[in-house]
Amino acid sequence: MQALRIYAGPAARRHIAEHGLAARDVGVVPAAAGGPKGLVLGPLDRFLFGQWLPATDHTIHLVGASIGAWRMATACLREPVQAFERLERDYIAQHYDVPPGRRAPTAAHVSQRFGEGLEAFYGGRIREVLEHPRFRLHIVTARGRHMLRREHRLATPLGYLGAFLANTLHRRAMGAWLERVVFSAPEQGAACPLPFGTEDFPTRQVALSEANFRPALQASCSIPFLLQAVHDIPGAPRGAYWDGGITDYHLHLKYDCGPGPGLVLYPHFQKAVVPGWLDKGLKWRHRATAYLDRMIVLAPDPQWVKSLPNEKLPDRTDFARYGSDLQARIRAWTGAASASQQLADEFAQWLERPDPERVEAL
Repeated sequence: MQALRIYAGPAARRHIAEHGLAARDVGVVPAAAGGPKGLVLGPLDRFLFGQWLPATDHTIHLVGASIGAWRMATACLREPVQAFERLERDYIAQHYDVPPGRRAPTAAHVSQRFGEGLEAFYGGRIREVLEHPRFRLHIVTARGRHMLRREHRLATPLGYLGAFLANTLHRRAMGAWLERVVFSAPEQGAACPLPFGTEDFPTRQVALSEANFRPALQASCSIPFLLQAVHDIPGAPRGAYWDGGITDYHLHLKYDCGPGPGLVLYPHFQKAVVPGWLDKGLKWRHRATAYLDRMIVLAPDPQWVKSLPNEKLPDRTDFARYGSDLQARIRAWTGAASASQQLADEFAQWLERPDPERVEAL
């Protein structure tokens, strides 16, 4: 069964029809939020960053939110294949203690364990990420405003209710409650330029540093109510920072990375590029827009997904599905990640003779 589907915007489809696809054509690699779903992209990550993209010498921007930020930071480490293998092992093996009388671990406990994991993963290696000769990392976070400026037992749920209602009316209106804050790798003493426009949503940019790398990355992965917010990140405006997927679930951004093809190569777990986490139920916001004209999405075929354990991608519901049976969840997630090698193999084969007929409209 064919595993890989390739979708592209109009400009990207024209480029492939006329020139095929080469690593030098890629200017941006986004990486979505989505928790365990990202496990199926591990083999693609290892192929792209371990074999294909290293064949060029131009600058490539890596933009990530939540698990996507962790993946893109991993791509900036030396020996990325081994680093991605460790990320996969660590993510699959994560386990949290559930106190007696509760059905889920506390947010404080999950945040503490997750922070310890990031420290163990990147300890002593942050400069590798910040000083990568070609890759420029951008970590997307969501900073609370007004009722959400500090995490609070009562104000935070009310604030997110306000954000939900505002977003339903108009996505930009959610900016009254949350703003996008992007932590970008340094370049000549300042944050490197963003590879996308910011007219769509209130945005700030902060230079990534050794002092704020880990809190920024933890904030980008801090799902509200499941993890605690990260407060007062060094070098950034004071406040509570949460998961970057809230404002930019799938990074539906107006990409612009300068002259040349500047294509956006997007390993993703589905066809739709949903703007924000609160847009998941708003199907009219799942359509492609002109922002995605230069985008190429690599996604698993929905029929192939049914061949995976539980006939679906790994997701957070598996924590409840398997409960205390850690080994059963590990087997299911490892099986899905291993099967996903087919995605990377099919893309590598397609690159040898890029067939425009395989490319569907995004």
